[in-house]
Amino acid sequence: MELFRIKRDIPFMRHALIFNVISAVTFVAAVFFLLTRGLHLSVEFTGGTSMEVSYSQAADTTKISETIKALGLSEVVVQTFGKAQDVVIRMPLPKVAEGAAKPTEKELNAMITAQNERVLNALKVDHPDVKLQRTALVGAQVGDELAHDGVMALLFVIVGVMAYLAIRFEWKYSVSAIIANLHDVVIILGFFAFFQWEFDLAVLAAVLAVLGYSVNESVVIFDRIRENFLKMRKATVTEVIDNAITSTISRTIITHGSTQMMVLSMLLFGGPTLAGFAKALTIGICFGIYSSVFVAAAIAMWLGVKREDLIKPVKEKDETDGAVV
Repeated sequence: MELFRIKRDIPFMRHALIFNVISAVTFVAAVFFLLTRGLHLSVEFTGGTSMEVSYSQAADTTKISETIKALGLSEVVVQTFGKAQDVVIRMPLPKVAEGAAKPTEKELNAMITAQNERVLNALKVDHPDVKLQRTALVGAQVGDELAHDGVMALLFVIVGVMAYLAIRFEWKYSVSAIIANLHDVVIILGFFAFFQWEFDLAVLAAVLAVLGYSVNESVVIFDRIRENFLKMRKATVTEVIDNAITSTISRTIITHGSTQMMVLSMLLFGGPTLAGFAKALTIGICFGIYSSVFVAAAIAMWLGVKREDLIKPVKEKDETDGAVV
């Protein structure tokens, strides 16, 4: 399906160096912010407390979050689960005064109980019918396991993508695509580090989704390059790549445009629960288009991709074939 067709190829590869310099600068800036500021990890990774409360009617998670933050608890996650009346509230552990000794387990439990009571009393001001269902402690060990599992999931996805592209195409395409996709991931993390947006499990899921999304765009372009090598026998590698990118622009606009509309609706109307997820996807989709078109294809060109990598050369006919002896 095409919205429009561009008759003349756009010379993308003529400006490949400029595009990749921009990518390199953005990548270095993202790494710098990750190293200097770090990620603002959520309670799910750092450990904290969890409260489950129920209302007699549908709960307003935004209002609940504002009420709790007014108590001085800034790092709070409020989500509904099961029914619209049931809400889970995740909060950091009570802070210990600077220079004070580390509290014992009994003292920590007393501090957590006091914090939960403050939160529940604050919620009852607007809704006296709110009921506390359950409380739980998310230990630091659980947070470490989640962080470890998240990193392992990311590594397995990267290895799987490289293996798939190497088998379907050729190792040069595999290397160029994974560099472009890692470029997307690091830039997303850089944005979260720079603005200190909360990084939770939903954001991690969005990062993994962006990896798959970027790979899909790269595969479409690489597949068109392979077709062009077969059809455009006299064209140079640069001309083949330019034609492949130009001919897929309409498809890219349809796919990414419709996806971005859905993601923006989550960002604008999804509330704080979906805010981090939608931000990560928005950044990933924008940079995913950029990296698939300008980074992956350019790196493949610089790695020396050629027609023989994907298409077997046509065997020239022997002059003696068919000769009468």
